[in-house]
Amino acid sequence: MTKTLIVPGLDGSPAPHWQHWWAQTDPHAQMVDLSFPHHPSPEVWEFELAGAILQHPDTVLVGHSLGAVLIARLLTKWPHLRVSAALLVAPAETAGNDYIGHFGAIPEQSLDLPAIVVGSRNDPWMSFERASALAGVWGAQLVDLGDAGHVNVASGYGPWPQGKALAAMLRPEPLATAPRRMAHKEGGLWL
Repeated sequence: MTKTLIVPGLDGSPAPHWQHWWAQTDPHAQMVDLSFPHHPSPEVWEFELAGAILQHPDTVLVGHSLGAVLIARLLTKWPHLRVSAALLVAPAETAGNDYIGHFGAIPEQSLDLPAIVVGSRNDPWMSFERASALAGVWGAQLVDLGDAGHVNVASGYGPWPQGKALAAMLRPEPLATAPRRMAHKEGGLWL
């Protein structure tokens, strides 16, 4: 079974956050322990996430907020890392942000793997239009959650089964069925 690495953002994802719930309820999921969650260092976080991927090759990455941005940074800087897919939930805008601006610009190039960006129309950390534009340049499918805030505890997201269902859509098929339906990229979308 493919491992799911859950990548928290600024301040981590303690209970009752949906990422914490996911890590506790899925035996194939593991929260990535990132140093200094209240004062993130992009270089340290990249190193720590890369190390987790090397321990669990062909993983599915599930990032929230700054964790989603970290995933995009890592995949564009180190495309040779063995990652199967990415679920990027409520990415946080770094440009002009006093708390996370030091994280640097969000990469705007294809991630070259199956990906889904989950956006909210009233996310205080990133406009839906920006999330939609990033999904386009990343080659990711966009899921519109409507008015879902930042898809965090403050927005009412503890357990979030829909997140698990979205990640399941990205999982590679078992070898027994792979020859019948191979994933391929067509028109910027993974099918």
